[in-house]
Amino acid sequence: MNESGKTIKDLTVKELKDLIQVTIKETLEDELEDYIALRSKEYIQSIREAREDYKSGNIKKFDEHFPDV
Repeated sequence: MNESGKTIKDLTVKELKDLIQVTIKETLEDELEDYIALRSKEYIQSIREAREDYKSGNIKKFDEHFPDV
């Protein structure tokens, strides 16, 4: 069930079209954001550095950064 308590069979054609449209729009925005990020040399370098830090054990746990959470 979706958030409104309706099932797909209970949706009107317009509601279904709107749901599909919003889903496609959000997906395209996510893909575009990923594409732009991956074209950034600085972003790619930061990923490389993070992977190297992780492999070498040079990491901190979440609770070390945010002890009050």
